[in-house]
Amino acid sequence: MLDAEFFRRWMTATAASVNREAERLTALDSPIGDADHGTNLQRGFTAVTAALEKEPPATPGAVLTLAGRQLISTVGGASGPLYGTLLRRTGKALGDASEVGEEQLAEALRAGVDAVMALGGAAPGDKTMIDALVPAVDALGGGFAAARAAAEEGAVATTPLQARKGRASYLGERSIGHQDPGATSAALLVAALLEANGE
Repeated sequence: MLDAEFFRRWMTATAASVNREAERLTALDSPIGDADHGTNLQRGFTAVTAALEKEPPATPGAVLTLAGRQLISTVGGASGPLYGTLLRRTGKALGDASEVGEEQLAEALRAGVDAVMALGGAAPGDKTMIDALVPAVDALGGGFAAARAAAEEGAVATTPLQARKGRASYLGERSIGHQDPGATSAALLVAALLEANGE
């Protein structure tokens, strides 16, 4: 079973991963976005870590709800509201349980991903974070390693796509040939589940 401590580790591991990969995320964002994806997420997850340390929430749902709130209030551009919505909706779906199983996490994450799709209007194949998140949630039943592999595959698979949503969509065909930064950071979030689990 996964408790609040696991979810705090997940957010901390994500923050560390975003820190390590911030330059790469920004480099991916340069040709098709505002060249600020890495720095924006870095700022957001630093705030998340600080908030969780200050007053550690007692339940898995509360950890994610707090993290989502922090991201919405500290991250500029589209990624703050999108990641914030993902985590808040997932947290809400987990409810007040003090521990949750992997199956419950998968169901809650699916609710989070659905909320992101509703907010951004994106679907799989639009070259967004959804291209990493949907396969990851689909694979989560097979464990965290399967979810990570699916998310990473989904992120890489955005390279040949033409963006149909977000800032990159303004570039039309020029968005082809670039890996989507949002899908790449979403894969980092999923991969951090393994780290949090000590795998």
